[in-house]
Amino acid sequence: MLFDLSCRGVAAVMAFSVFASGLGACASEPRAPAESASEPAPAATPTCEPTPAAEETMRVANDIGTLEGTLLVPEACGPVTVVLVIPGSGATDRNGGPPATYRLLAEALAAKGIASLRYDKALIGASAAAGPSMKDFLFERGADDAVRLVEALRADARFDRVVVLGHSEGSLLGMLVADRAKRPLDGFVSLAGAGRPIGIVLREQLAKNIADAALLARANDIIAALERGETVDDVPKALRGLFDPSMQPYLVSWMKIDPAREIATAPAARVLVVQGTTDVQIGVVDAERLAAARPDAKLVVVEGMNHVLKAAAGDRAVDQEDAYVNPKLPIVAALVEELTAFVVAGR
Repeated sequence: MLFDLSCRGVAAVMAFSVFASGLGACASEPRAPAESASEPAPAATPTCEPTPAAEETMRVANDIGTLEGTLLVPEACGPVTVVLVIPGSGATDRNGGPPATYRLLAEALAAKGIASLRYDKALIGASAAAGPSMKDFLFERGADDAVRLVEALRADARFDRVVVLGHSEGSLLGMLVADRAKRPLDGFVSLAGAGRPIGIVLREQLAKNIADAALLARANDIIAALERGETVDDVPKALRGLFDPSMQPYLVSWMKIDPAREIATAPAARVLVVQGTTDVQIGVVDAERLAAARPDAKLVVVEGMNHVLKAAAGDRAVDQEDAYVNPKLPIVAALVEELTAFVVAGR
């Protein structure tokens, strides 16, 4: 128990000391000197022994194999909030690929006293054996895996609250996690997440980056087919990185989902929507659409932040190449402050 070191508390300690001295006098003991009442109260003792900071590997089984991630826990006196970081699309590992976005984010949160779990999604890194073949992998599977991680964190006594942070594609997955978890999330953060169906977003992205009009037209035709639930075998070599036939079932399952509709009803106690102004993949219009669909959400627009959460200028990916590959560039400090405020306010 902490001692009451207010003026009233110190006076009470002093009064008790004088009263005890009076009892001694009644027993014919020598009186304590009057100035003893002014001696300082004993120093307060800590309420607990802080647990040391730790970085550890966390493994959670799914229906096929084992998901693996890195759990970063700050030094703490009692349970802390933990943030589950759901990664974006493509072959993105737990650290966020070349720019190390998720590792840097986890370290920044730990410095603020917030724990985090970042992980390799199924088919990636140490979780490579935790998923089916790509042609059998549907969008919702990513949400089911993230739910398993949420429930594992909830079962850990070191954590009293679980906040889900979804970056890019992970934003939509996080909304599905909220629907599928056993109880509402303590908080949800959409970070650079699309606010419109992915087919619309893809058309915009490709229009900025494909100069060949015929190739762009073919890409748009493929997107239209996928939106109808149809797969396409004849894919130009230049587009196979995005539309390879093995990936098309995944894209079809993704294109059916409207993020604004999902966030509107996602069971979460608090919601934060964050978007950077120099993101060449997702626009501020997407964040505004998400926030409009969820009136209780807080919308934060971070000036000069790009899609990988770093300071960058330019409106094309080639203009921001260093930010996408340089792990030494820090993530934007204003983002860390907004995330910290959101987490702390919910405690």
